[in-house]
Amino acid sequence: MALAATVFSNTLNIQSVPSTSNSPPRVLSTPTRSVGFSLTPTSVDNLRLRLSPRKSHPVPSAVSGSPGIESPVTSEDAPNLLDTVKVLDLNGNEIPISDLWKDRKAVVAFARHFGCVFCRKRADYLASKKDIFDASGVALVLIGPGNIDQAKAFSEQTKFKGEVYADPTHSSYEALRFVSGVTTTFTPKAGLKIIQLYMEGYRQDWKLSFQKDTVTRGGWQQGGIIVGGPGKTNISYIHKDKEAGDDPDIEDILKACCS
Repeated sequence: MALAATVFSNTLNIQSVPSTSNSPPRVLSTPTRSVGFSLTPTSVDNLRLRLSPRKSHPVPSAVSGSPGIESPVTSEDAPNLLDTVKVLDLNGNEIPISDLWKDRKAVVAFARHFGCVFCRKRADYLASKKDIFDASGVALVLIGPGNIDQAKAFSEQTKFKGEVYADPTHSSYEALRFVSGVTTTFTPKAGLKIIQLYMEGYRQDWKLSFQKDTVTRGGWQQGGIIVGGPGKTNISYIHKDKEAGDDPDIEDILKACCS
């Protein structure tokens, strides 16, 4: 048997389908955009991945000077673009986003949305270096596009070791010109990473994913990571996800915040 998977809308479907050693991978198709691939396991710990022949369109990055989907934002541009942006803490208090790094250095992660399985992995990925951040006097912050209740649920579910804030208007995402769209969400690489994360035990929170604040935006928003402070205008590092699950090398973040 081979595993055939497709990612579409906000759903991941995995089905067992008959296959032979000579038969090509079967791709499940839907009327919407989908990502098709086949997994042929020889054992639980040894999976042979065979990409389907479907062609995918490359998604350019707006990071590190490479051509971007949106106009690239540099560390010099960011302070002006974020000047009027405000976020909400878990008590509902409105805070200028630049206050998060005004008097300290901070690693600020921007989630796709609070139900996102990729963002739960990102939270753990960053929290695994919390001891290094603390030793360097660096705060760890996560911002998500959504309401306070969604932010609280995310914080409780993930036990995230940093601070969590909500951006219900998506103003920080728009200011930083983070990319958004179906083609940045459903890519072959993202589809395979979802399988990997589910095998690791991560799960999407579908209740949060289908709340109005997420659905009205289609769940297509991508995020990123910045390093800022101390000082409102001091932004030393910006990573913009080019597709869902596009985590930067953790060593690049540590170099920017803690070297």
